[in-house]
Amino acid sequence: MPRTGANISLTSYDDIFTTEAGRAEETTSGERVQEILLTQMHPFRNHPFKILDNEEMVNMVESIMQFGVLTPAIARPLEEGGYEIISGHRRHHAAELAGLTTIPVIVRDLDDDAATILMVDSNLQREDILPSERAFSFKMKLEAIKHQGQRTSVQVAPKLSTAIIGEESGMSKDNVKRYIRLTNLIPELMDMVDNKQVAFNPAVELSYLAKEEQQIFMDVMESEQCPPSLSQAQRIKKLSQEGNCTFESMSEIMGEEKKADLDRVTIKNEVLKKYFPKSYTPKQMENTIIKLLEQWQKKKQREEML
Repeated sequence: MPRTGANISLTSYDDIFTTEAGRAEETTSGERVQEILLTQMHPFRNHPFKILDNEEMVNMVESIMQFGVLTPAIARPLEEGGYEIISGHRRHHAAELAGLTTIPVIVRDLDDDAATILMVDSNLQREDILPSERAFSFKMKLEAIKHQGQRTSVQVAPKLSTAIIGEESGMSKDNVKRYIRLTNLIPELMDMVDNKQVAFNPAVELSYLAKEEQQIFMDVMESEQCPPSLSQAQRIKKLSQEGNCTFESMSEIMGEEKKADLDRVTIKNEVLKKYFPKSYTPKQMENTIIKLLEQWQKKKQREEML
């Protein structure tokens, strides 16, 4: 019989970090660590967390090559054969890169909702979670909690569900809702949020635009070469609510000079590079420009004294 999500908070982390003695206890209770072929392990359906081949992954691969996989993954058996990874997607990928053929795994027989909640909770313990990862994982957990309530005839209100997620994630229920709103962004806009090209708060406002309107807004941003401020995003959201969200109306808002830009002069890199050696860094270019401006200022002062 699959376990319900009610048992997860008691076992999810204790089962990961254990001693050999602890593993023996797990065996007597029906859980044990076993070596499973990497080829039999499959990613969690709609897994919202990205597996990146970055510096952190390189360090993990080097550690595995030296010490092996110290922390077992958690997986559940699939009806069609093999196992679905619940916790340990990055360890699985790193083990592949390290040349391993098996990985230590704790196998649990979990239903879809319990598996989803455990998958989200175990991954949210990481640092540097991208906004898109947090957004989609919160949405998946919210749906799982609500579905659990329906199956057990204990209705969990959406307000209460977001409060539960917020408490477990260290944020308010309103902020949880705002993250979930981001799942309404088109992929191109979501990528810009992840890359910090569009700020979180304006992105939440833009999530209320229809998909077609968001695509038009992408064209407007490309044309104006600037991200939206919160005020601009709020007014563009209002345009959408009024049915007047066109390229022209959004361009009029995005073309406004922001307060922050009034005291800032921007020179594009392609313009500056025409006057500097290719080997110059941005800092070297900045220092040279300041020196030239100081010389120009002194020259102007001498001319005024004549």
